This record gives sequence, C-alpha cells and structure tokens, in this order.
Amino acid sequence: MADRTITINGLSKTYSVTGWRVGWTISPPSLTGAIRKVHDFLTVGAAAPLQEAGSVALGLPEPYYATLAAGYQRRRDVLLEILARHHFTIYKPLGAYYIMTDIGVFGFADDVEFARYLVKEIGVAAVPGSSFYKTPGAGRTKLRFCFCKRDETLAEADRRLVRLVPAGVRVH
Repeated sequence: MADRTITINGLSKTYSVTGWRVGWTISPPSLTGAIRKVHDFLTVGAAAPLQEAGSVALGLPEPYYATLAAGYQRRRDVLLEILARHHFTIYKPLGAYYIMTDIGVFGFADDVEFARYLVKEIGVAAVPGSSFYKTPGAGRTKLRFCFCKRDETLAEADRRLVRLVPAGVRVH
C-alpha cells in the first residue's frame, strides 16, 4: 500500500491552533504533483511565522503529548457524565474533542431549534448535528458539544443545564 498511501496531518487540534491551518502531507512521489496542484488552487500557504511555530511545536518532548491526551480524556469523561446526567443520549468519542448527543427526549422540532434554545434560555452552546450530515434531516435529533474547555467552563455548563428538563417531565 505504500505506493498508494497519502497521510494528511495538521497542527490544529493537537496544538490548539485551529485557525492556523498549518498542515502537511506525506505521499509517494508519483502522487505529490496532484496534491500540489490541488493545494495551489485551494490555498496560497500558511504564514511563515505560523510554520516556524509549528516546527517548534513538532519538537516538543513526548511527555507533552501524554499530558495533553490525559487532559482531553479527563475532560471528555467529565462532559460525558454531565450530559448523561442531564438526560442527553451520548455517543462516546474515541478520537475527537467533541461529543455527539441525541436530543430526542427534549421534544424540540429539530436540532437547530434546540441549539438556539440552549443558547438563549440555558446559556450553553452546542452545534446542530444536521450540519454534519449530507442529508441534514439525518442529524435533526443530534447536537455536538466540545470538551476542549477549561474545567471552570464545563462546571458552569453543568450548573446551567440543571434548568433543562426533558419533554413530559414535571418540575415541582
């Protein structure tokens, strides 16, 4: 497979610089020409200072990565517990810093309506799931939450979500 394998990577998630758009590809020489043409049509190139910073980041010692992964896993587990306790159906991620949930229990018409309600009435932001589907209707009962946040932010979301009540449940 080596003569047909293309590896694509970037700095965005690992180094918390999602707006930088610094990345690279590794591929056999027979494929690099096509990759360069596509790249040339889609982007001019990342700014030199961002590339320099990326070069330094790639040289960080191994403990950096172990600490980073442990921190993400801990925050993932915290948010999984928060969302489950507040009646979301959760799908445990294995390699992203987002948690996809099902929101059917809350009784809203769709994900966009519920996401707006969460922001306006509860004070918690999430991304409508329909934006991740080729056919938006397939994601109408899904919301995506991000856990690459400070501990204080996750705790505050937990506090605010107390006001969220599933459809058909009476609050006394």
